[in-house]
Amino acid sequence: MVRLMEINVVRSAEPTEQSYNVELENVTLLTVLNHIKTKIDPTLTYSHGCRSGVCGSCAVRVNGREVLMCEYKPVNGDTVEPIRNTRVIRDLVVDSSSIERFNATAKAWSEDSLEGNISDEEAHRIETQSDCILCASCYSACPVYAVNPDFIGPFALTRVWRYVNDLRETNSDAKIAAVQTNGIWDCTLCGECVPVCPQNIAPKQDITMLRMKSSMLGYQDPNAGVSFGGGLDFGSPMF
Repeated sequence: MVRLMEINVVRSAEPTEQSYNVELENVTLLTVLNHIKTKIDPTLTYSHGCRSGVCGSCAVRVNGREVLMCEYKPVNGDTVEPIRNTRVIRDLVVDSSSIERFNATAKAWSEDSLEGNISDEEAHRIETQSDCILCASCYSACPVYAVNPDFIGPFALTRVWRYVNDLRETNSDAKIAAVQTNGIWDCTLCGECVPVCPQNIAPKQDITMLRMKSSMLGYQDPNAGVSFGGGLDFGSPMF
């Protein structure tokens, strides 16, 4: 016997939380929402694409944690809401233009790259970061946006590391320069972005590596002097 399951969805009208009761079990959240839309409430709005966990378009938050609707299996009482740090268009659909803007700011793409093959070992170094599906779960989980809405963010920064770490890129120094402001030094390294990534990418680790690379190129944390009283002048010696 299939038990009745209650799913709560944060709608964009107020925003308000609306409850739906469905007789489904052992199915994905996307299946539940499709059932609600076709059988109960055709006004419910959400986004999805591949239904296979590779397009990233169905990212939402369930009980305060980012998931993909096509992979997550809901339980009774779950609350579904749109991802954070983006403008809600309607219900669970959000505007992704800010994410594209951060990508552009960080120069998170291939440019001035050499033709030719790389070894299996070299390809393995950038394999994980190349698996990003653009779901924006890491952006949603990041707490830095509460104090700095211009923060480039984990998604773009981990992509920068992918290209900086690619031996075919001939101008990786320019990418390092692009992430100095509102970038790698603004990250708190809290690690909130790591567990929500459906591809097991660790932006925290990539940002740490970008900091090390930046230091090798002569850059430094602009906040380092502040912790010692401001600037590079540390005052009189202590006796």
